[in-house]
Amino acid sequence: MSHADHLEHLLAPAGVAPGRGYSHVVQGTGHFVAVSGQVALDEHGAVVGPGDPDAQARQVFENLRRCLAAAGAGFSDVVKLTFFITDVGFLPAIRAARDEVIDTARPPASSAVQVAALIRPEFLLEIEAFAVLPEEHRPS
Repeated sequence: MSHADHLEHLLAPAGVAPGRGYSHVVQGTGHFVAVSGQVALDEHGAVVGPGDPDAQARQVFENLRRCLAAAGAGFSDVVKLTFFITDVGFLPAIRAARDEVIDTARPPASSAVQVAALIRPEFLLEIEAFAVLPEEHRPS
């Protein structure tokens, strides 16, 4: 059984226009995992891809993968992603990196927010994730 069998994705509830690459609602039962916003830092704290939204997006999703794995979760358990970006023009790069790791037929709920700045000027984007694991899959 996939972890995601405990989640229901509603791409377009009645009366709501379908989203592009996200579910409007994801619901499930189990225990909640919150992953802090991740930025494009490698495991040594060095910025990956200065000025390159593609490279930064790939590093951010790798960091998210590692954080989720530490909680016993994976991208199939993610119910919500929030993108904080300094330029909405970076969305195609973020979507491309996201689509390499999620099930595009059952995408998580998502929000994208353009911000004036992130914690350091080298960062072009930050992404946080929320996941729900089946109750029987609690990490030890």
